[in-house]
Amino acid sequence: MKRRMKATIAYDGTNFSGYQVQPKQRTVQQEIEKVLTKMHKGEIVHVTASGRTDARVHATGQVIHFDTTLSIPLDRYARALNVQLPRDIRVVNIEEVSDDFHSRYSVHGKRYRYIWSCEEIQSPFRRFYATPTNGVKPDVKAMEEAAQYILGTHDFSCFCAANTSVQDKVRTVSFLAFEWHGEELNMVIEGNGFLYNMVRIIAGTLWEVGIAKRQPCELAEIIASLDRGNAGKTALPQGLYLENVHYED
Repeated sequence: MKRRMKATIAYDGTNFSGYQVQPKQRTVQQEIEKVLTKMHKGEIVHVTASGRTDARVHATGQVIHFDTTLSIPLDRYARALNVQLPRDIRVVNIEEVSDDFHSRYSVHGKRYRYIWSCEEIQSPFRRFYATPTNGVKPDVKAMEEAAQYILGTHDFSCFCAANTSVQDKVRTVSFLAFEWHGEELNMVIEGNGFLYNMVRIIAGTLWEVGIAKRQPCELAEIIASLDRGNAGKTALPQGLYLENVHYED
């Protein structure tokens, strides 16, 4: 009898070409499926995630699901996977769910975190986990003012990579805030869904507001234009973390 498993996973994206399987590239999905297929004695097991992440992007709360015929007790399943997975992927939690659960289509919302390292000399131990600013500290009040224009439901075409195939670009951003953690500035953003590169483009645009390359009020015009060319640069990938995926109870 098949069981549907929902797993929360964390991974260090530094040495991955993203989450999704790609030919001749090392990916998170590929490594997990390789272990599951081995555990199922050669039977190919596919995993589905809440969404894909790009190369060098990290996750602390990505969610996947897969179907299994193994009778491993639930309290041992995570360990069975972790002892075989590479050290840059960990299964944080696993649970059995109903057959109608889908890690992508059942998503109610997501939370991302973007981190800038504002130290004048960035620690070498943070170079893969935060975007360096070479000592520049932005005007966070200006960034917070600009962020107010992003909150709510909009067509976010301006914050979407041009090569996406998605037609409906209307999304709702329910929360956007900034936090200082020592010399690192964090942007935390939540919404019901995000377009390709949307969080990184928002981060890049708000950073430009923070260093006075743009005025906060420009955000209203940028969003209304629906034009990617009017928004800021796409922020570097190593500062981005998929922190949490929400599902309805």
